[in-house]
Amino acid sequence: MADIPSEASNFSALNGQAIDGIVWHEAPLVLLQLNAADRVVNCNPYALQLTDMNLVGMALDQVFLDFSPKPAPLDVRAMTAAKYPTRFMLPTVTGLPANLLFRFIATPSGEVLAIGWHDMPEVTNLQKQLIDLNNELNYVTRAALKDAQFELERQTAKHLSILESAGEGIFSLDAEGRPSFVNPVAATTLGYSPEELIGKSTYADWHGQHPDGRPNAEAESPIKRTLTHGIAHTTDDDFFKRKDGGFIPVAFTSSPIIDHRKVVGAVVTFRDNTERKQNEVALRLSASVFANSYEGIMITDADNVTIDVNPAFSRIAGYSREEILGQNPRLLSSGRQGPEFYARMWQSLREHDFWQGEIWNRRRNGEFYAEMLSISVVRDNSGRLLHYIGVFSDITHLKAHEAELNRIAHYDMLTGIPNRRLLADRLDQAIVRARRSGKPMAVCYLDLDGFKVINDMHGHEAGDQLLIALATRMKEALREGDTLARVGGDEFVAVLSDLADVAASVPMLSRLLAAAAQPVLLGELELEVSASVGVSFFPQEEDADADLLLRQADQAMYQAKLAGKNRYHVFDAEQDRTLRGHNESLERIRLALAAHEFVLYYQPKVNMRTGTVIGAEALIRWQHPERGLLAPAMFLPTIENHPLAIEVGEWVIDTALTQMARWQDAGLNIPVSVNVGARQLQQAEFAERLRALLAAHPGVSPGNLELEVLETSALEDLAGVSQVIKYCCDIGVRCALDDFGTGYSSLTYLKRLPVTQLKIDQSFVRDMLDDPDDLAILEGVLGLAIAFRRQVIAEGVETVEHGEMLLQLGCELAQGYGIARPMPAADFPGWAADWHPDPAWGDRPAVNRDDLPLLFAGVEHRAWINAIDLHLNGHSEAPPLDHHECRFGTWLYSDGQTRHGTQSAFHFIELIHRQVHKLAAELLELHAANRSAEALARLGELHKLRDALRAQLKLLLQESAR
Repeated sequence: MADIPSEASNFSALNGQAIDGIVWHEAPLVLLQLNAADRVVNCNPYALQLTDMNLVGMALDQVFLDFSPKPAPLDVRAMTAAKYPTRFMLPTVTGLPANLLFRFIATPSGEVLAIGWHDMPEVTNLQKQLIDLNNELNYVTRAALKDAQFELERQTAKHLSILESAGEGIFSLDAEGRPSFVNPVAATTLGYSPEELIGKSTYADWHGQHPDGRPNAEAESPIKRTLTHGIAHTTDDDFFKRKDGGFIPVAFTSSPIIDHRKVVGAVVTFRDNTERKQNEVALRLSASVFANSYEGIMITDADNVTIDVNPAFSRIAGYSREEILGQNPRLLSSGRQGPEFYARMWQSLREHDFWQGEIWNRRRNGEFYAEMLSISVVRDNSGRLLHYIGVFSDITHLKAHEAELNRIAHYDMLTGIPNRRLLADRLDQAIVRARRSGKPMAVCYLDLDGFKVINDMHGHEAGDQLLIALATRMKEALREGDTLARVGGDEFVAVLSDLADVAASVPMLSRLLAAAAQPVLLGELELEVSASVGVSFFPQEEDADADLLLRQADQAMYQAKLAGKNRYHVFDAEQDRTLRGHNESLERIRLALAAHEFVLYYQPKVNMRTGTVIGAEALIRWQHPERGLLAPAMFLPTIENHPLAIEVGEWVIDTALTQMARWQDAGLNIPVSVNVGARQLQQAEFAERLRALLAAHPGVSPGNLELEVLETSALEDLAGVSQVIKYCCDIGVRCALDDFGTGYSSLTYLKRLPVTQLKIDQSFVRDMLDDPDDLAILEGVLGLAIAFRRQVIAEGVETVEHGEMLLQLGCELAQGYGIARPMPAADFPGWAADWHPDPAWGDRPAVNRDDLPLLFAGVEHRAWINAIDLHLNGHSEAPPLDHHECRFGTWLYSDGQTRHGTQSAFHFIELIHRQVHKLAAELLELHAANRSAEALARLGELHKLRDALRAQLKLLLQESAR
């Protein structure tokens, strides 16, 4: 290179300091230092490398290939003021001209710096830095050269900082490929620290190998080619190897650094393409899924206009992509789903951004198809709706298969009519419909007469054809809403729903019989059968389910066969109830007696006032091995008119005597009563059998045994029963007349029965608190007992209040659930030792007969309140509302006022009575206005007034007793 003039040396020195190493020596820029004569006095290594010429001393019109032909010389000074760079051609070592952009910068010394660069972003940035740098020199005077040099050094550090903070990785390599500069991004991306790279490694450490392990040959290494041939290379698809052995995809540019026409290094700038590659893979995958998915995919915009579909959509729906784009998906609608279906679908999309379900659509050829469809809403980050994406699969074949399975599961394979499973469902529906509508339904169990003979004579194939033909005929004989099902070989069931009445089934039954009896032609064969039909109706007096109706119809069908076949027989529910009441046959009861399955339970009898346990009633129970403990009503009616009743009756007396003996041995001496049935009492040997039973238990006093004789039984043979009772009294056994008051001739024949005790029937006792008539009967029975000097005991005492009323009426002896339930013999002694009467009974004296109307008045009032309750619940007519006309009011304003008008409680009774009637009138008005719910809600108010009035009646009664 020629010597540089002295005036250029200062400039070179100055700029060498400003752009030392990074720009002057290594950047891919053409840097020409021009003197005042516009000749080159200095140039950087890249200019020498690019042109392979000694440019020093040459004029610009000699350097630039595209300038020399011009007649006018190049005005460099004017170019320094140009706003934009100028393009010039330079000769190159390859023989091909290089097209570069040049900018000319005037310096404070009067010289010019020409900067040329290839049109590449990296070089442009460096050129811009130089321009900025040299523009700053314009403000530096020669007198301030030292300060300018300091400032330039500061700017150099600044630009070096920019390189280090760049978002891309940057390497500067020497000729051996060793890094001389590495910015932090480059080091971090490759997993090294800058110290591990600078001067210690080569580019081959991170660019010498493919991800598959193959070495990166020189011909395939852009960096190697740049270092070897001085040619810049750019690639968007390559890999760098990290320190940990992994590979990262990169895009990079390698540019040579040339000094004196020699490649002394390279600058490598790169960026990590990992995210871009991942995005590309994801996009390719999404595109592949979209294109190759077996499920159809439709994408619409926010207005539900189709913007894309995949090939599977076209395959399923039959529309090409071009035909469907821009269309609304309702184009596919089959019309099978109503507006409510779509309303629910859009509501789900609005509320949940998702909907899934089955839907029927229509193909382009008009064919319906079923699809399982999922619709998702796509929104942007702000929540704005962008798209709807529908993904669906064709499930038409699955629906067809499902329908086939349903047919197999619910229909008879031979005849095609419903089978037993579907029949059960149809029958349940018919029962529900009958309950709701109140219209009867019929279950018809049909069995073919003579079918087995045809099967045996002509074979199963002929039999099958006969069944098919008959099933078709019988189905046609029924109405559209009726059901005919095959439940066995030659057995069918018809369900006739919504009958106007039971008689409406007769024409249909006749048509069924006619259809079954009509001959069937099979080729030359003429086959003929008939049918026996059993019919059961619903509803019945007792509730019945589907199984019971079928059993009833089946049972009736056998009756039709027994009656001669080819007919129908209606199940007799009343007869069946009677038979079911005798489920346990006489023989089974005899076996139970022999197997000691019967036991006795004992219900205490007490004096409610004194608290004394005066006796117990022995009650039979059946400890059934399968059904558990059975009450007498479950088996005694079966033997009522059978000699077995005598055997059971004697077992009861013998077992009771045995238990009495055991209790006596344990220190409990208590009378026990047993019930004696009419058949046992009327047998000729009853007295002798009783004496023999007593003789078998010599330790038991006959006076502790009491026989309870039903009043109705005694009246059947008054003379005979009277004689038996007299004999019992002679041997010391006491007798009581049970259920007294239920016989029509009690008053007439009471004096002829020498019983010692009357047992008031529990029906009168149970209802006496609410029914004034029962209370009147009870009071009359007590009067009879007193008149005939008989002891009285009341059964059916269920509450403390029952006991209070009996005590006020003068009846102290009682038994019932309010005292104790029947219990096993082992429990009785403990109960007897622990029992105490209710405190309310101890101080409840008998009411003076003159005050009995007061007791009746309280029951009358209670009955009136109950009548109001029943009316509001829709069960009876309303009682009188006038407070003078009700039965309590009649007493209140007549005998009540006369006898008790001066007592303090009477005034409150009269006031409360008026309030009761006023409130009742309001409730009835609400009920009449169809506001029954409000009326019923206020019944509690009426009951509070009722209880308040009863409390005042008690006070009035106490005042009267003083």
